[in-house]
Amino acid sequence: MEQVLSRRLAAVLCADIAGYSALIGADESGSVAALKGHQTAVLQVLQRHGGRVVDLAGDGIVAEFSSTVAAVEGALAMQALMAERNADVPAGKRMVFRVGINQGDVVHDDNHIYGDGINIAARLQTIAEPGGVYVSGKVYDEVRDRLKASFRDLGERKLKNIARPVRVFEVVVAGAQRRSRLPDGVAVEPRRPSVAVLPFDNMGGDSEQEYFADGVVEDIITALSRFKDFAVIARNSSFVYKGRAVDVRQVAQELGVRYVLEGSVRRAQNKLRITAQLVDATTGAHLWAERFDGTLEDVFEFQDRITGKVASLVEPTIRWAEIERSRRERPDSVEAYDLYLRALPMHLSQTRDANAEAIGLLLKAIELEPNNPTYLVYAGNAMLHRSTMGWLAIGEDDTAQGIELVERALANARDDAVALSLCSMMLIHNLRDYDRGLELTRRAVEINPNNLTVMIFAGITHLHLGDLDDAIAYSEHAIRLSPSLDGAHWPLTAISHAHMAKGNFEEALAWAKRSLSANPSFVCTYWMLAAASAHLQRMDEARRHVATLRRLSPGVTVARVWAAQPQKDPSRLAAILEGLRLAGLEE
Repeated sequence: MEQVLSRRLAAVLCADIAGYSALIGADESGSVAALKGHQTAVLQVLQRHGGRVVDLAGDGIVAEFSSTVAAVEGALAMQALMAERNADVPAGKRMVFRVGINQGDVVHDDNHIYGDGINIAARLQTIAEPGGVYVSGKVYDEVRDRLKASFRDLGERKLKNIARPVRVFEVVVAGAQRRSRLPDGVAVEPRRPSVAVLPFDNMGGDSEQEYFADGVVEDIITALSRFKDFAVIARNSSFVYKGRAVDVRQVAQELGVRYVLEGSVRRAQNKLRITAQLVDATTGAHLWAERFDGTLEDVFEFQDRITGKVASLVEPTIRWAEIERSRRERPDSVEAYDLYLRALPMHLSQTRDANAEAIGLLLKAIELEPNNPTYLVYAGNAMLHRSTMGWLAIGEDDTAQGIELVERALANARDDAVALSLCSMMLIHNLRDYDRGLELTRRAVEINPNNLTVMIFAGITHLHLGDLDDAIAYSEHAIRLSPSLDGAHWPLTAISHAHMAKGNFEEALAWAKRSLSANPSFVCTYWMLAAASAHLQRMDEARRHVATLRRLSPGVTVARVWAAQPQKDPSRLAAILEGLRLAGLEE
């Protein structure tokens, strides 16, 4: 008997696990067992939202919904659930879904569905960020006025094996109110020229020199971020491609940029070779390529020449005089610079032993360059962090030495926006010097509004003692500078906190859930989740978040939450503390 096929209009959701093959390769039996548990939980969520699962092969899920709104709500619910399930899982073993949703005609029989409706959803899934939800223009048009959601327009994308370009939107978070401008006249124009600097290949064959190649790129990103006429994608987003063979056009699509800078570094003792090329990813054309040969002492000149060339090609309106002014002051000592590059990854890891090693390297760098604000501020930050964490002291008084280093950094920072930002946070958190901290933040933003560190700290500073709307705007700009989920928990949680202070509990909860997807182990996020849920009378959910909070932060109390926040205005914590009490957290 001939099988009868029919058509219907449906919303199709496709999901898979980002990096699943690597997880299987590392631990096949454990990954398969974890996947089965996650799939069971996710399927229940989708079914509660009216979804019908039509395919469950490997790590993939395909479900259809009669309601497009229900499909998007189900996707957000499953991502929030997965973030909670990953909370206690080591980073290298977490399973994170990426989701694509499309609305269209599907051809179906009794068991399967076919057609462009599902094909486009599947392609959207492949370009979605881990933990993210990407939808087609059709879905956006259907749900934009029916959901408390905000969407980021990613433009038209050419999807593999799909005849026409598809307009793609990222579902940002429910209740988000996006702003077109930052405070103090700093414009946010997502469609202005933008560039991503990929990790340079280490061609020296010595794995111990990897830090040097990464440091060269770090400095190029920092220098480029000083130009106010175009945006530079933050290091933590572009470095997700480290060690991978990539298609430049795909990278540009995933990061939302037009230009990509790539290259290589070869260091052999004192000899140095750097190659760099700039690609217009919309056409695949190589705009510029050059090789620089010299000694180790030439590294700063090479970086400046690369930065100047990229700036002049990406944004022709930049005058050469501005390029000259943007050149950072070069370190006096290559040896000190090398010590700093070795210390940087240890400092960022923020573990006790790595912190101690970073301090040792940075103090040696300071001996060689006593007035370098970068070395001073990172050493001061590490010393104060060590004291705050209660780790074994490095010197007689880590707090006093850390403060001294910060003050020395400020005396030499001048127009170094990153140094000013780091100093502002330490003045606020460690000294409760609110007025000076806020002024330093404002100076840093004026100098460099395209640097991720500056934007994150500007958001946090205004959260603690400035304007709440400004805190949200700065944090949103930080998220745009860093499309990757890595590190996004800071600005996402800051936005959630701002909405808590405003009494917008639905919005606070939605932003906190997105932060959970970025980092399911960030303790501050659970303050927002538990407190907002309690204020919304969702007590079972609130108590579940408090239970997770206790696992992540043993001994946590309302008093400890209060002590951990450097609030100039105590009212900004009131809703959080009251919500935590309602959720059952001990005083």
